[in-house]
Amino acid sequence: MAIIKPFKGLRPSKEIVKQLASRPYDVLNSDEARVEAEGNKYSLLRVTKAELEFPHGIDEHSQEVYDRVVENYNKFKTNKWLVQDAEEKLYIYGQTMDGRTQYGIVACTHIEDYFNNHIKKHELTRKDKEQDRMLHVRITNANVEPVFFAYPAHKEIDAIVNNIVKNETPEYDFVADDGFGHHFWVISDKAIIARLVEIFANDIPDLYVADGHHRTAAAALVGAEQKKNNPNHTGKEEYNYFMSVIFPDNQLKIIDYNRVVKDLNGLSEEEFLNKLNEVFVVEKMGAEIYKPSALHEFSMYLSGNWYKMTAKKHTYDDNDPIGVLDVTILSDHVLDKILGITDLRTSQRIDFVGGIRGLGELQRRVDNGEMKVAFALYAVSMQQLIDIADTGNIMPPKTTWFEPKLRSGLVIHELK
Repeated sequence: MAIIKPFKGLRPSKEIVKQLASRPYDVLNSDEARVEAEGNKYSLLRVTKAELEFPHGIDEHSQEVYDRVVENYNKFKTNKWLVQDAEEKLYIYGQTMDGRTQYGIVACTHIEDYFNNHIKKHELTRKDKEQDRMLHVRITNANVEPVFFAYPAHKEIDAIVNNIVKNETPEYDFVADDGFGHHFWVISDKAIIARLVEIFANDIPDLYVADGHHRTAAAALVGAEQKKNNPNHTGKEEYNYFMSVIFPDNQLKIIDYNRVVKDLNGLSEEEFLNKLNEVFVVEKMGAEIYKPSALHEFSMYLSGNWYKMTAKKHTYDDNDPIGVLDVTILSDHVLDKILGITDLRTSQRIDFVGGIRGLGELQRRVDNGEMKVAFALYAVSMQQLIDIADTGNIMPPKTTWFEPKLRSGLVIHELK
C-alpha cells in the first residue's frame, strides 16, 4: 500500500510566489530559461537552471554551475524568500487549464515504495539524466522540484479535497504568464492529515509516475545513499521520503506527443506513400490542419498536404498493452520498417513535439525545410498508462505529455 507523510514545507510568501514559481527544469533549454528569468531575482530557475547566470555556451553540468545552484539556494533561504513551515503539513495543489481544474495532494512518498514497485513506472530512465538530478538533490539536500504521480481515484479523498477547496481560502492563487492557473491550500488540521495518510496506507495499492521519471529515480537513489551512509539509520529520517504531487487518475489528461522526421530514407514521396498504403488506409485531406480523432488514426503532413492514416487491423494487437499503442504502430511500421529509424532515443533524424505546441508547429517545421514529414498521434489514455505500468511494461520513448506542468517553488522538501 502507498505510504505518504506530511512534511515541513519550505515556501515563498504570497507576495512573491508568482515571481518565484517556475516551470520545471526539463521543459526549458538554457536560453529559454535566461529569457524567462530576466530581471526577476526571485525566479527559482536561478536554482534549478543556474547556468542562466553564466555566459552562453557554459556547460550546464560544470562545477561552477553546481556551485551557483548551492549559492543561490542558500541565498533564497537567507533572504527569507523561502521560509519553512513550523509544523508538518499536507498541501493541495490545483491547476487550471482550458477551464478544467485538477487537484493533487502534495505529500512525501517513501523511497521503499519506489524500489518495491508500489510506485509504478512506464518509462525507462537514462543514467546521465539520473546522475544530474541526483547531484542536484545532493548539493541542495532537498527535493527542490516535485514529481507528478497519479493514484486510483478514491471517493473519500475526493470529498476531503473538495471540502477544503470549497470552504477555505487558498494560500496561493495566481495565473502564470502561460495562462495556466495555480491554486495552493495548506492542510493544517492534524485529524484530516492523519485520515489522508491512513486512506493511502489502507486503500491505495500503488502510485503511478505520470511525469518526472528521472526526478523520481534521483530522489529515491539519493535517499538510499543517505540511508547507506548513516550508521545510526532508524527509518524515520527525512531522507527516506521525497516530495510528490499526487492526482486522482480520473482528473488527469494526457495530450498528444508528435513526431517530425528529417528525410524519407532515400524514398521518393510516391514510393513512401505506396509503402504507407500497405499498412494504413491513407486519405489526402488537403492543406487544412487535420487532427486524429480516434485510436489507431494518425495524421501526416507532407509537402503542403495533410493526410489521414487509419491503421489496418494486422498492424496492432488490442490485447497487448504495448501492441495496442499508436506510438508502437507508428514506430514499428513507419519509423523502423519504412524510414529506417530503429532507435528513437539516439537517432538524429527524428524529433518530438509536445501537443501543447499545436499541430501548426509540425506544419511550420516541415514548411521551413527543417523537416520532411510530420506525424500527429491520438493521445494515450490514463487507462493505457496504468495497464502498461501494472503489467510491468515500458512505453516507447516520448509517448505521454502531461499538461499543465507542475510549477516548481510552491513548496520544497528538505532532507534534513
